[in-house]
Amino acid sequence: ISISVFPPSNACIGRYILNMQITSCGHTYQRCLGDFYVLFNPWCADDPVYMDNQAHREEYVLNEHGILYEGVHKHITSRPWHFGQFEDGILDICLKILDMGASYHHGSDRDNCWRNDPVHVSMVVNHMISSHTTNSIMKIPENNDYLKGTKPFSWNGSVPILQQWYNGRCRPVRYGYCGSLASVMCTVMRCLGIPSRVVTNFCFPCSIENPLGINEIFDCTGKNLCGKDKLWRYHCWNESWMARRDLNQCCGDWQCLDPTPLETGRGSSCSGPTWVRSIREGELDLDYDGHHMFSRVNSNYVGWLSQNNGKKTKFFCDTWPCGQHLITKSVGSEQFEDITGAYKYELGSVKNKDAYYRAYRRIHPGYCNASNCHIERELSSLKNPFLSDSGINMRLKMANCPMYGEDVQLHWLLENLRNENKNLKFNLCAQIITYSGCPMDQFWKDSVNVTLGPREVKKIPLCISYSQYGPYLCDHNIMKVVAVSDPECGEVLMVSRDIVINRPPVIVKLLSQPRLKVPCTAEISFCNPVQEDMKNCIMTLEGCGLFKEPMTIDLGTLASNQQARTIVEFTPYRLGSHRLLANFGCHKF
Repeated sequence: ISISVFPPSNACIGRYILNMQITSCGHTYQRCLGDFYVLFNPWCADDPVYMDNQAHREEYVLNEHGILYEGVHKHITSRPWHFGQFEDGILDICLKILDMGASYHHGSDRDNCWRNDPVHVSMVVNHMISSHTTNSIMKIPENNDYLKGTKPFSWNGSVPILQQWYNGRCRPVRYGYCGSLASVMCTVMRCLGIPSRVVTNFCFPCSIENPLGINEIFDCTGKNLCGKDKLWRYHCWNESWMARRDLNQCCGDWQCLDPTPLETGRGSSCSGPTWVRSIREGELDLDYDGHHMFSRVNSNYVGWLSQNNGKKTKFFCDTWPCGQHLITKSVGSEQFEDITGAYKYELGSVKNKDAYYRAYRRIHPGYCNASNCHIERELSSLKNPFLSDSGINMRLKMANCPMYGEDVQLHWLLENLRNENKNLKFNLCAQIITYSGCPMDQFWKDSVNVTLGPREVKKIPLCISYSQYGPYLCDHNIMKVVAVSDPECGEVLMVSRDIVINRPPVIVKLLSQPRLKVPCTAEISFCNPVQEDMKNCIMTLEGCGLFKEPMTIDLGTLASNQQARTIVEFTPYRLGSHRLLANFGCHKF
């Protein structure tokens, strides 16, 4: 007997058991024919996750290799990530996640009725990634303290994280960050058949008190003080493709899901699903957490100088608007795609302003009947004055692209816009900043007197040596350089630059041609670029279809300029395109 099963497009996803009952001569027999899985189907036109572009289905459902974009908006870095949604056992783990998160759903899970709706499935997965109190998949370290777990940036893929959670009786894996949380969610969603991708937003505001404003406070030396608000250098979230029946959508579109719990003023929570188009239009009443997602790409930055007498003053500066650069991996390419236009209209355009006014009235009920002019006046009063208004233009320009162990070279460019002399005293400083905007150690300070003649342009070289920043960098490879004028000289001027220190490369070289189920060898090499020993050096190797589980190699201590070479052997166990990932770690990073 040949049996074919055609589940309807509204069938609940999950594992099913197929039984056969035979009645003959008054006797009934039961036989179990086996089990099978029902998933969402982006190839089926009747399915709410239907995607009609084959290249997009291959990228957002079938591709196991991804890229995470990090750094700062002027220096974007990338690193590969293994989603591994087709690895053995991952589907069962994903269904276990739905089982553990079923209590999050408002209704009863006895009939599993919500499991045929990608909206509710995505809400459960989103909640389970990091928001569940006891059984979430991953935790974020508090106060950047991860001594009791794995370094957040040392993960190469989702599979080890999901396996550790499952084998550890569903206890949270320690530790992750926004990139690993979004990537694990992308793995789970793709495994369940929902097209998904990871998005990075640069200059991401996290404000507790004012949803459309972010405040940063500096002292007279230029040091960034730790306040309630944080300006994340980047933040990753997930987008999933589905037709929202609850919004009467007849075809699929991207929905924003942020699994990272963020403070909102009413506790921390994840966000979504939010229709991306509703964020662009400022239609915040349509969707889950629309006001949170809108503020994360449209907040206004305000910088303050805190003086010794407790007085706070707005300084003259040119700021990069929040949420002005959102990117994701391109379809079928290793390059990134700029998707900022999907979240907001061009800055300053009529449509952009209309959407902002519309959202402002919904976020601030006191302005529900206010005119556009009234709102614009209110916004203008909050912003920092431009540097050009003071008669001075300034910017910090990189003179090199520093690697770990190299000095940082900058050019400080100043231009007098007036027909009169300018005599100014500046305080300069540099300090470490985490990706989530937490200011760390201030490790360099200086002061400079600058005289500019009428219309004069001056270029001042700045150098920060490795010996100055090296002891403080640790896992955080971002520093902030600030030049701020002395308040006693009159108007307070400030210019700043976020700088990414590139980590030294790990070189992977294949020594033989990979073939299915035939041993293959590769050479992994790394050179210590700093003028000191690197201790506790560890190399972690991972590759879907190549290694059943990650391989860890202890390299011990590497002397200055010493090159470590190691030969590894692996046996490819799956056909297809594979990627071997090597991650180096030591006491320095």
